[in-house]
Amino acid sequence: MDRIREMKEARRLLAAALLGAGLLGVGGAARGAELTPMEVVRMMNQAFTEVADEVSPSVVVLDVSQRASGQSLSEAHPFWEFLPPDFRRQLEPDPETDRVIQGQGSGVVIREDGYILTNSHVVDGAERIRVRFLDGREYAGEVRGVDPQSDLAVVRIEATGLPAAKFADSERVRVGEFAIAIGAPFDLEYSVTFGHVSAKGRSAIVPDPSMDQDFIQTDANINPGNSGGPLVNIDGEVMGINTLIRGLRTGIGFAIPSNLAKEVAAQLIENGRFVRSWLGIEIRALRDYPDYQPRVEGIEDGVVVMGIVRDGPAANSELRLGDVILSVGKRKVATAQELKNEVRSKPVGKPLELQVVRDNQRRVIEVMPAEWPEDLLASISRPTVRETGAVEAVGMTVRPLTSELARQYELKSDEGLVVTEVDPAGVAARSGISRGDVITEIDNEVVTNAADYRRAIKGADLKRGVMVNVARDGVNRFVLLKETGE
Repeated sequence: MDRIREMKEARRLLAAALLGAGLLGVGGAARGAELTPMEVVRMMNQAFTEVADEVSPSVVVLDVSQRASGQSLSEAHPFWEFLPPDFRRQLEPDPETDRVIQGQGSGVVIREDGYILTNSHVVDGAERIRVRFLDGREYAGEVRGVDPQSDLAVVRIEATGLPAAKFADSERVRVGEFAIAIGAPFDLEYSVTFGHVSAKGRSAIVPDPSMDQDFIQTDANINPGNSGGPLVNIDGEVMGINTLIRGLRTGIGFAIPSNLAKEVAAQLIENGRFVRSWLGIEIRALRDYPDYQPRVEGIEDGVVVMGIVRDGPAANSELRLGDVILSVGKRKVATAQELKNEVRSKPVGKPLELQVVRDNQRRVIEVMPAEWPEDLLASISRPTVRETGAVEAVGMTVRPLTSELARQYELKSDEGLVVTEVDPAGVAARSGISRGDVITEIDNEVVTNAADYRRAIKGADLKRGVMVNVARDGVNRFVLLKETGE
């Protein structure tokens, strides 16, 4: 305890010194103002070394043996594209062989009784795990649970009295504060790098919309092998779990926020799995959809319902395509990830209230969350369509939907029109219409035949935008047809 108090006092004096030297904010402290520039630098140097000394005993190196198979790792892992080419060549198995490959990652002790947090992609498919500590101790590890959507996993070892790391509140992390990464990059164990928190709330980093993406971005140097290790603040508290990089030596690394990591780890330890609630909707931030904003008067922030999964939880509610969700319960939501964060840990089967705007009127809608299905969307093959009854407009050709096509698309009715051709230079293509989409409504009016379609398109205002409801890959979603003026 005396050592901890000494470290906190040293950091307090450093802050006072920086204030007095004019390096942090305005004003000063009498004691800090008396320090010379070199004394300030020495205190900063001391602060960083103390953080490394304090946290490193809680960091582990994971040596993982995995059996390579004919399956391409590029197909199995969403983080494959973030690995350097040389590492891809080393890790990509020979499809003609079935051999064991060795990998290495990092982890951090989260409980003194043997629980270690890391990335799921570090231990995925592991046949053997060896856990090594800074003092040389080694243990056999076993995977307690994984959550691929957050890329988190918990490894268990038979040990007690371990030095568990302290966790920060990631909601209070500030852009610009110091960030220190500890791990085993390139097999160089217990490497320490430092930088700053470059940004928060980074999303759409991995090309998989089902994944939790609310990353902390840092310019602390992170490389292959740092995965699963901690990103800590100047107080030695874990702000995030390092998980991926955007190229080597770019100064762009990403960490999973500590609050999400703690939430997922608690369930993995307790149950061996993380039960994630979902509503079965595709969403987009209103602020990122300027073409849609004129349709929602007086609303600046919210989340637009772009699609509803057939037979999903929201499909059985009053939620409609084009609704703008303003809040989940009492918590306002402005981005897709904020909505996911609010829904993720809500009890399955307990009604959830959403405040939405539809036709410029606010209403409250209840949706019953369900557990996220393992196989979210089944692959639906594009059928061969009949070559009769074609209607061309706004850069696409549509044909009447037959009962046979409805069965192939697993639609509940055979009403609608199939898009058979899309002009790459037309409005439809620019707006996101694809060949094989089934159009069911235009501006909230049901279209069941060519006459309905011609009438709806003829009266459409493409400058304001036309809502076209389509069925695609098991999801009912909408596309906004709008002239761009180009």
